[in-house]
Amino acid sequence: MINSDIRKLRRQYSDKPLSLSMVSENPFRQFSKWFDEVLKSDFLEPNAMSLSTVSLDGKPSSRMVLLKEFDERGFVFFTSYKSRKGTELNHNPSAALLFWWDKLERQVRIEGIVEKLTHEENQDYFKTRPYKSRIGAWASPQSSVIASREVIVKEFLKYMIKYKTNPPVPDFWGGYRLIPEVFEFWQGRPNRLHDRIRYRRLKNKWKIERLAP
Repeated sequence: MINSDIRKLRRQYSDKPLSLSMVSENPFRQFSKWFDEVLKSDFLEPNAMSLSTVSLDGKPSSRMVLLKEFDERGFVFFTSYKSRKGTELNHNPSAALLFWWDKLERQVRIEGIVEKLTHEENQDYFKTRPYKSRIGAWASPQSSVIASREVIVKEFLKYMIKYKTNPPVPDFWGGYRLIPEVFEFWQGRPNRLHDRIRYRRLKNKWKIERLAP
């Protein structure tokens, strides 16, 4: 596709309003309401979200991860602590999440600070993973350069032999909880006049504001 073709890509959004009077006073309840609709809309990965982190020298990076839990404490995902995102979060706990649900013409942005889950929380979740996914957590030196795919396959087989049943949680792997400071709910509208509602945490209250599209 040449650039002129890309410029012609255009979608007219439907006229589904999102107003200050429509949203919940609590952003977690508003997110839960939207997420319930997502779960009914046949998305391939309804809990997929973009996680953005920042390196020591101020360079941002983003990748898709899976939301595994949320409540009024925050939004939980799991990874290797030795991965690029784990390393960056260790140095700078500020992070951002982005959900994009194209079928519903909606996105949600969340900014905040991450904290590690406890070992007990990691264990509880790790036990729910399929056996081979647990082995994969042991086998992969996530984000490290490897010579070939065969390297990781051999590691995978090695850990299958070592842990024939019930592999334990690796000490370099676990969960993070992003504690939100800002939410933004975006609803597509015609003529690019989209609705944007932002929540900002002010002490123990949430301030709700409309943003220009």
